[in-house]
Amino acid sequence: MDIQWYPGHMTKARRQMQEDIRLIDLIIELVDARVPLSSRNPDIDSMGRQKSRLILLNKADLADDSWNRRWAEYFKKKGYYVLLADSRNKGHLKALQPLIGEACREKIERDRKRGILNRPVRAMVAGIPNVGKSTFINSYAGRACAKTGNRPGVTRGKQWIRLNKTLELLDTPGILWPKFEDPEVGKNLALIGSVRDEILNTEELALELIRRLNRGYPQVLAERYGIEKAETELKTLEEIARSRNCLTRGGELSFEKAAGILLEDFRGGKLGRITLEYPPEEAGEKKA
Repeated sequence: MDIQWYPGHMTKARRQMQEDIRLIDLIIELVDARVPLSSRNPDIDSMGRQKSRLILLNKADLADDSWNRRWAEYFKKKGYYVLLADSRNKGHLKALQPLIGEACREKIERDRKRGILNRPVRAMVAGIPNVGKSTFINSYAGRACAKTGNRPGVTRGKQWIRLNKTLELLDTPGILWPKFEDPEVGKNLALIGSVRDEILNTEELALELIRRLNRGYPQVLAERYGIEKAETELKTLEEIARSRNCLTRGGELSFEKAAGILLEDFRGGKLGRITLEYPPEEAGEKKA
């Protein structure tokens, strides 16, 4: 299953981001805590080399907490400021302001020495589609500033949002990169909903998810759907279809409907807290 998706508007958005980088002090990059590396756009690293960087591991409430902590340590060792959060929960974001101050301490001190007081930190909010950028901005601002939607491609243009005297945010469209070199990255992004389902074979994707769950979280499917562990992924999907009464008009079991239910249950956290990707130094150990 080779997944590639790069709509034309993303080329324009990438060019705009390159221009906007020079206007900002800090990049707040949102990633999905369930697949932190796969949900990072490598272009952001290359474009933002000279800027302070903060990684917000979003949707941490949907990811395995033990792996959340290890991912946070992984990124801190790489030199990033890191915050674990569920961006829908304003309480999770209380730690962000002091973290921004710490990340931009040199800039603030430089302004002070030049006699520039109270110039707000300008932060770009960046990330791939459907990692929750607009939800984060609205929650942090305490008001509806950005369009939201549980699908990729909702935000199309940039907008500046002044939160207070010390901070301005630049919301940017979610952009992918032109080609996924590693097919596992494409699968991970499809699983979390960052690639439009319309271009995917959802049954194949559901089988991939079943394979991952059987390896890392073997009890989840039995508990959620009341089924026995099956010999194959296809048989498991058949049992899910039977347990949820997924039928075609002709009364046959619908694997397509069952696949849709499984993917939505995973994306919505109904299967529990699940991480599908592991820090590189631990990935081999996890697969063994």
